[in-house]
Amino acid sequence: MSKVMEYVKSNELDWQPSFNDVLSDGLNGYRGALIVEEGKQLSPDRKLPPKIQLKQVIMVSDDSGIKFLTCELESFNHFVPMFEKYKEFFTPDSVNVLFVTDLDGNGTFTYEGVEFTAIMLDESSVWNEILELADLEKGDMKKLDAAEKIEKVYEEILDNDVKEAAKSYEEMLELVGESSKQLMGAV
Repeated sequence: MSKVMEYVKSNELDWQPSFNDVLSDGLNGYRGALIVEEGKQLSPDRKLPPKIQLKQVIMVSDDSGIKFLTCELESFNHFVPMFEKYKEFFTPDSVNVLFVTDLDGNGTFTYEGVEFTAIMLDESSVWNEILELADLEKGDMKKLDAAEKIEKVYEEILDNDVKEAAKSYEEMLELVGESSKQLMGAV
């Protein structure tokens, strides 16, 4: 298990994981959500859902830290708490793609020496968006098991330029608007 996942497990920061295992190349793959700020403890055995979480997380990590992270942030204002919670695991080599529901524009910015690309998320899912960025077809992915899917996305993301227009963190804050995500349900 990677240091990142040891930290996540020992601090009970994983939330509804659908995959957490070693990938074929010895890296660790994770899909699910990660807690940034816990929900209120109602009783010894009941707790509200997290106040802030990284949703739809796809993460690849090794012993040195996070190699690749993509997720949904409900608000760009949650970026700093997220960074503070997991900052010891981000490296200048990490590939980090955040899909944010309240941004009115995209950008790539550097925060404390780590680069992040933040992209508006309005109607789709992180999975659909990252497949598009990685230039992968959904049909090809259906043939793969859970570990192979994460590996394939990671490999392709490393080969593709996921950067948006360079912006400062302060310029990214100016792009915060109303949440534009449309809830999709049965019609």
